[in-house]
Amino acid sequence: MSQSRLESQGPSSPHSSGSGSAKIRLGGEVSGQQPPGQLEELFDRVHDLLGLTDADSAGFFQPAMPLDLRGSGLTASEVERLILKMLFATGQRNGREICTQIKLPFSIVDLLLKQLKQDQLVELKDTAAVGDYEFDITEAGRERARRYSEECTYFGAAPVPIRDYLAAMEQQSVARQQVTEQGIRDSFSDLILNPHMLDRLGPAINSGRGLFLFGEPGNGKTSIAERITACFGTTIWIPRALSVHGEIIRLYDPGVHVEVEQAETNGLLDEQNIDHRWIQIIRPTVVAGGELTMEQLELIQNRETKVCEAPLQLKSNCGTLIIDDFGRQRMPIDELLNRWIVPLEKRFDYLNMPSGKKIQVPFDQLIVFSTNLEPRELVDGAFLRRIPYKIEVLDPTEEEFHEICKLVAPTVGCQYDKAAIDYLLATHYRPHNRPLRACEPRDLLLQVRNFCAYKRQAKVLTEAALDLAVENYFSIL
Repeated sequence: MSQSRLESQGPSSPHSSGSGSAKIRLGGEVSGQQPPGQLEELFDRVHDLLGLTDADSAGFFQPAMPLDLRGSGLTASEVERLILKMLFATGQRNGREICTQIKLPFSIVDLLLKQLKQDQLVELKDTAAVGDYEFDITEAGRERARRYSEECTYFGAAPVPIRDYLAAMEQQSVARQQVTEQGIRDSFSDLILNPHMLDRLGPAINSGRGLFLFGEPGNGKTSIAERITACFGTTIWIPRALSVHGEIIRLYDPGVHVEVEQAETNGLLDEQNIDHRWIQIIRPTVVAGGELTMEQLELIQNRETKVCEAPLQLKSNCGTLIIDDFGRQRMPIDELLNRWIVPLEKRFDYLNMPSGKKIQVPFDQLIVFSTNLEPRELVDGAFLRRIPYKIEVLDPTEEEFHEICKLVAPTVGCQYDKAAIDYLLATHYRPHNRPLRACEPRDLLLQVRNFCAYKRQAKVLTEAALDLAVENYFSIL
């Protein structure tokens, strides 16, 4: 892979043509056109080296390291602000540490540090390894850094221009992914689901639009929704921060996104050729429950730091956004639906910047509304029309109940016993016309395990243990 790398660039990239076509960079050289046969051969070779399937390669994207300041999409002033604020806040640092902090290559940072030294905003303190130096901020630099910090205190990874983000989201869009029957079976292999249910989920996931999952509590609606993202492929690249009209938007959220570990580099010579302002994450699954408010769906600027936090729908782009317990949110349902009725149709959203400007951003995720309530009682026909798939998660059959018990028993330290589960169904379910729920095998077997631990007995599904578990579990149900 070090000899041959496919780099896809959007139409706004300074290395792309006006037509917005993707280009191939080999060994640091850019070639605008290749004969069709050579291109196909190159794609096949790259896919073989990466082990990509057809579904994976459909949205393959990797951010290339910028070769110069223009290639980064930033101005010298924007990077200067980050460097001076960093030195002002942290004190003396060498060039490598500055590169690590703002995630730009040494070739770019070194030129700017030399200019800052010439302008007497920084000064050399000592030499460092590999032609590097220790830098400290001067009094003139401190004064300028104070002014910069009053505007915005951010000095993390250099932001990515919004145009580059839009191009990357287009290339990694969920709309570009197509799930197959085998793919969905693999993604849901740890759940016991009716094959007909999987056949209904497959087309809904391929639509990339949105779906209602409704049904009785405890049948696994949230578990199903959380596994949908895996059907779109494994990972994507997102910027750590965005630059929009001079504002900084923090996009990467460790509380929501799961980072894919990258090989370590020495900070000066990066053989990976990756733009480290971007971070590779597992396709996001963002869950918003009853605590969801309108504030979480808009850009919020911290009054102290002047840094904007991305809303949930922006953080979930190219993944799945789950509205759990839909209908029980703190915000009125009509307010939520009115906020999203146009984005669901158009697949883009508008965000209000602190300056008053509006920006258009992708609304590119599969939205899953999970609810225990009847959808028709929650929303009107106009909104239901924009959610083309409404899938009821039914109670498991007795056969499926057995399969769930067989799957769950080892995870709680018990051994599956068909006769014991038959006793459970015959004694505590059928005579009482008690409906089966997919969560109950786990819940009841956990009670059996705890009972056995209390009695210091082997964790066995005895009739007495099951009777006590049912007595505890269903006492007020």
